[in-house]
Amino acid sequence: MVGFETFLEAPSKEMKGVVGYDVPEGVDIRGRYDPDFARILTKDAVQFVAGLQRELSHIKYAMECRKEAKMRYNNGALPGFDPATKYVREGEWVCAAPPPAVADRRVEITGPVERKMIINALNSGAKVFMADFEDALSPSWENLMRGQVNLRDAVNGNISFHDKARNRVYKLNEQTAKLFVRPRGWHLPEAHIFIDGEPATGCLVDFGLYFFHNWSAFRKTQGEGFGPFFYLPKMEHSREARIWNSVFERAERMAGIEKGSIRATVLIETLPAVFQMDEILYELRDHSVGLNCGRWDYIFSYVKTFQAHPDRLLPDRVLVGMTQHFMRSYSDLLIRTCHRRGVHAMGGMAAQIPIRDDPKANEAALDLVRKDKLREVRAGHDGTWAAHPGLIPAIMEVFNNNMGNKANQIQSVKREDAANLTEEDLLQIPRGVRTMDGLRLNTRVGIQYVAAWLTGSGSVPLYNLMEDAATAEISRVQNWQWLKYGVELDGDGLGVKVTRDLFGRVVEEEMRRIEREVGKDKFQKGMYKEACKIFTRQCTTPVLDDFLTLDAYNHIVIHHPKGSSRL
Repeated sequence: MVGFETFLEAPSKEMKGVVGYDVPEGVDIRGRYDPDFARILTKDAVQFVAGLQRELSHIKYAMECRKEAKMRYNNGALPGFDPATKYVREGEWVCAAPPPAVADRRVEITGPVERKMIINALNSGAKVFMADFEDALSPSWENLMRGQVNLRDAVNGNISFHDKARNRVYKLNEQTAKLFVRPRGWHLPEAHIFIDGEPATGCLVDFGLYFFHNWSAFRKTQGEGFGPFFYLPKMEHSREARIWNSVFERAERMAGIEKGSIRATVLIETLPAVFQMDEILYELRDHSVGLNCGRWDYIFSYVKTFQAHPDRLLPDRVLVGMTQHFMRSYSDLLIRTCHRRGVHAMGGMAAQIPIRDDPKANEAALDLVRKDKLREVRAGHDGTWAAHPGLIPAIMEVFNNNMGNKANQIQSVKREDAANLTEEDLLQIPRGVRTMDGLRLNTRVGIQYVAAWLTGSGSVPLYNLMEDAATAEISRVQNWQWLKYGVELDGDGLGVKVTRDLFGRVVEEEMRRIEREVGKDKFQKGMYKEACKIFTRQCTTPVLDDFLTLDAYNHIVIHHPKGSSRL
């Protein structure tokens, strides 16, 4: 394993002539060679990815703009609507109509691009499966490339999986969910592929390889003449949507398909992006199929955006739900914006998972899910997310009962009342208490998630919830915020202030609890101690890291300098 700084050098001369992946000029693949991966990493496919990266140099400018915005917020500024684009917000324009294949998206399931997961999700009864290269996946070379192989087989309809432990073979049903793919965010590198001496942009690798190999088959089957379909994460500004639009147009030209074939839903999961929703849709208007309330990342982004604002401290993470004024305002404005522009307004993730050994607790959890989804469908959402197939029937019933035979609510629920929402509504400080239990839960969840991520799992069931990078990020930044400002834990009558000493004791105690819960053997074999160091450092660092996964990524990059690529 190597640190990220180690491999920021150009390919060495010793690599010349090594047998392995056949790559175009200027490209170096340092991931492990595998014949299955080589069928994905063909010379033409890699050339397509390299062409995207070389043409889109303004990615760096967009990332610099993020830094400048962060400096403004850290100096006391608040995000808000941009006066310069008022004409876009007030204009009477609409996006392209949703393709018939995905007009009805009332329940969507999400999960990583693992083989068995893909089959189960496509067979789940949901309308859409979002196959995830981002928050639900640990981006090791093996996971990423195996994921591309799996998606190719899924699009071709011949994916299968033999579970030897259960002696069971998994195959696709006759009827399956429609496939959307979520590439990584703009900020994440792909450190196993170098283009002109620099690490590739992760999302262009994910998008480019998938599109290159699957656009034709997808359009003939799943897309019914449209597609492929995508989810786009972590945007902060419409300039980032403009780059994606350029990517789509270049891909369509390469494939010789009509403009507007590719469609994408953008996750509104950063606080700055809520003030850019019209602008984001406008940039993608030929390629848009809506926006989604990425609620967990949105909470994380609230803390990150206001990291230098001690007056904006969050209560316990379990108290920051959709009933908080700033969260409800965000959801309502998203619905109004999408329906005004003729596209889907998708609801947030139900992170609960079935509790098989406790029917009473399971029914209570399902009741919470039903209430959450009833709120969403009545508010006007056209569909929603679930993390587990076991939730699909209950959620589908709620949406069917309230939407009837309509494919969506774009025309029927306009939410003109949300036109009156202000910047203050979207920024209102969440109310609630802070407790020692909240600090402990953040610490326990954060450490266990990082430990799983380091060993290849990006989606982890913990305490009857499915945790991914977004929920782990809330745990991290909330601990950091409470430590930075020495908050008083006012919810349990203790009046204790959060200090480095207190946090150190909590970490020690929670590590002992984790060991008891998972068992000594698993604890010793797992990467819990390494995860504890990473998580603790990120909670106590003077300057908040932008993303948990950027630092942790250093620990999962493995280079194979020999046998990787032929230059």
